[in-house]
Amino acid sequence: MSENIKYLKMNGLGNDFVVLDGRDDMLNPSRDQVQWIADREHGIGCDQLIIMDKAKSEQSDISMRIFNHDGGEVEACGNATRCVAALLASEFGRERFVIETNGGVLIAKVSGDIVTVDMGKPKFDWQSIPLSEEFGDTRGIELQIGPIDDPVLHTPSVVNVGNPHAIFWVENDLETYDLARFGPMLENHPIFPERANISLARVLDEDNVKIIVWERGVGLTKACGTAACAVAAAGARKELFARKVRVHLPGGKLDLEWRESDDHILMSGPWSLDGEGEISLLQLRS
Repeated sequence: MSENIKYLKMNGLGNDFVVLDGRDDMLNPSRDQVQWIADREHGIGCDQLIIMDKAKSEQSDISMRIFNHDGGEVEACGNATRCVAALLASEFGRERFVIETNGGVLIAKVSGDIVTVDMGKPKFDWQSIPLSEEFGDTRGIELQIGPIDDPVLHTPSVVNVGNPHAIFWVENDLETYDLARFGPMLENHPIFPERANISLARVLDEDNVKIIVWERGVGLTKACGTAACAVAAAGARKELFARKVRVHLPGGKLDLEWRESDDHILMSGPWSLDGEGEISLLQLRS
């Protein structure tokens, strides 16, 4: 790993990233290094660190690794995929890209400041999410927060869209729920052996749903692309809204389509480049 590394600071709806290009250098940051970069007081500050690597197959344009704020590597990040696709469009002067992630191969199409990513098929089987015990119907599993006879949150839908998600459907304003308090407990609940991203979702009408997200390894976030995908698929499966829906997050809006022809989820939304600089990963603060 070279001493001085250029970084880009990007975001998708406020879900922000530090992006490093590792196609010419083998970048394999330690957990401590990722945490330092992500630290908003002493480092650069971000929700996730993204490393662009050379593609492993001839059919792909690039490989992408994703590290959460806590230093752990994760499988997928829809907002980061849109940002990386926008960088590739600027570099290569074309619109369509195939991006490898640990969660699978994603196809992105760039149209100005809007990027659409094919996030693939959602997985609803309990073993694929995964859950630690069997549930025949993952549209709503037995899990609740609060008193048995009057739970605050209960019966979440669960789905894997490259990473595990649990969605609690609520009827009140999202601000009335203390997700900062409940999020860590639910993320680390024994039912989720690989932990889970936790969303609260309120259906506004047949075309719109509003959500807030506690992201695994990150915490409360302004936006989470895979959570939006999870909500879109799980809500359509429960017939709460149509297969095309606009998901409203604290950072902005994403347009989702759970395509009927092949069950793939298409996610469309904006991206932005916030700045750039250089860092030395070999000279970290103790």
